[in-house]
Formats: sequence, structure tokens, C-alpha cells
Amino acid sequence: TAIYNILYKCVCAPLNVCLCVHALLLLSLSHILFVSIETRVQIQESVRGKDVFVIQTVSKDVNTTIMEMLIMVYACRTSCARSITGVLPYFPYSKQCKMRKRGSIVSKLIASMMCKAGLTHLITMDLHQKEIQGFFNIPVDNLRASPFLLQYIQEEIPDYRNAVIVAKSPSSAKRAQSFAERLRLGIAVIHGEAQDAESDQVDGRHSPPTVKTTGAIHPSMEIPLLIPKEKPPITVVGDVGGRIAIIVDDIIDDVDSFVAAAETLKERGAYKIFVMATHGILSSEAPRFIEESAIDEVVVTNTIPHELQKLQCPKIKTVDISMILSEAIRRIHNGESMSYLFRNIGVDD
Repeated sequence: TAIYNILYKCVCAPLNVCLCVHALLLLSLSHILFVSIETRVQIQESVRGKDVFVIQTVSKDVNTTIMEMLIMVYACRTSCARSITGVLPYFPYSKQCKMRKRGSIVSKLIASMMCKAGLTHLITMDLHQKEIQGFFNIPVDNLRASPFLLQYIQEEIPDYRNAVIVAKSPSSAKRAQSFAERLRLGIAVIHGEAQDAESDQVDGRHSPPTVKTTGAIHPSMEIPLLIPKEKPPITVVGDVGGRIAIIVDDIIDDVDSFVAAAETLKERGAYKIFVMATHGILSSEAPRFIEESAIDEVVVTNTIPHELQKLQCPKIKTVDISMILSEAIRRIHNGESMSYLFRNIGVDD
């Protein structure tokens, strides 16, 4: 998994041995679950005046993961650590970064809790929306997985020059365009009747309802009725006939939309279909749906553990991104510039 690779590259690399001995303390923590399912953290050695890096991957029980992170950070803060950097390859609740009807912006809440607990820096990868960085009042390094995914395409897909990059919805067109420009390939966008989770339909702008109320309203105060949206039949903008289709996105969780997109691309003549994303949550029956679908291969990074899903579905492949996380830790600890890790990274990556 990513966490063990990061620890190995930080501690065992010859150039970093003195660094780890003198100042960089990667915590050895133990937590005890009480009968009431409370989490207790005990730090096994002194962290006073140390630079602490708390590495936390998101498990299936995301709420327990968050509480463990907060308690670990607070324990280091009360133990007089000099700085506390959180390393979260996948930032939980990142999809809940917009107001939806009468809901809440949960990403903002999580960010506030982490800052309040004592976090002084955050390292993460491919936030669902880059604006989430503004929820924090501490430095945030949002690393990118696209160089690793692009390298996989070039090295593991022999005929990738005959490929086309596909956005499964207009909302992911910018990411697809970025991949296409770097690989010098064409782009296709799927547009149609499938409801997009990021659309205005679930936005707070539809609350209160747009229907007219029966109460007495002065004519001058009457708000015009908004015409509801109606999506056209599903279409593919771009040519995929006789090509390899590579669908790109940031998160794969519920795979229904990816399966539907793959079937549409097959109907339009694509002879091989790949799905590539940074975070492979792959919850519920996702492995079975992928195995039974027209998708030939799903490529995700190891920001989230998914060993069990790989056993259930051999189509799932993993790209290791621990190297960039370990390098980020080393640079932050040594006070070096992080710009090297963002070289040639565009706004849409």
C-alpha cells in the first residue's frame, strides 16, 4: 500500500537516513478501541520540538479515519511538536464541497476541524475541486497524479497513438482536454440524458422550489418561473470508431456511470475501453459491475487501499504514487521549494 512505500522511501533511502535520525519522526502510534468504540492514541516516543508527519489513508470506515487523524494531530500538538503535517493522499468528503439544497459544505467542516486540532500543513492529491484549498487557513499542497497516469498510458497501452481521451460528462471535459493535449490525442465528450451529480439540479439554487406558491404575493414581487432543464438523448461528441477509448476522471466510486459510458462507446465503435482515475474507492458491488461490463481495464493509483477489490476483479490495475508523496515530505522538512513537484502542471490537471 501507499503508506508502507512512503515510509520505506523516507526512512530507508540512503540520502534520508541522517534526516530521519535527527529530526524527522514518523510516528509509531497505537490506538485502543474501547467498548464504546472510542479511539485512544498513545505516542510511543517524544515528539517535543520535532517535525511530525501524520500519514493517514482513508479506510472503508471514513468517519473513524477522520477521528483517528484528528486525535493523532491533537496528541502531537499537546506533546509540543514543532510542526504537524498531515499526509492524506485522498481527502475525505471532498465531493461535498458545494451547497446542495438544505445540506452543508462538509469539506469546509473537515478542514476547520483539522486546523483546529493543530495541523500546520497538509499534503494531499487531486482534490475533487481545487477550491477546497481555500477552506484551510494553513498551507495545502495539492499534488497531481496525472504524470503517473500519463506514463502508464505511454508504457502499458501499446497502440495508444490510436486512442481518444473521453470525458464521461461535460464537467470532466477540462481534465480530458489536459490529457489529450499532453498525449497529442483527440478528445470526445459524452453528453446526454444521464444525470450528472455535479449538475445544477442538486445545487442550492433550486432551493426553495421554483413552483409558484398559492399565498398572496404582490404582482411586483413575483419571481419568474424557471424553465426546468431537459437533457437530450445521450450522444458522443467526437469520433471513437475503431479507436481505443480512455475515460479519465478523478474519483471512481459508484461505477454505474462508467459502465454506461463504456456501453455507449462500444456502440459507437470503440474496440477497447480503459478507465483511469486517481482515487479508486470502488465501493459496494463496483468490482463485480466492472468485471461484467464492456470495460477492458480500470487504472487507479494507490491513494486508497483496494487490494480486496483487485482480488475480486482482475481488470483493476494500480499505479504507485508513493514516490511523489515521500519527496514532498522530504522537501517540506528540509525547507526546499515544492515547485519541482508541480513542473509542467497546468490549471486543469
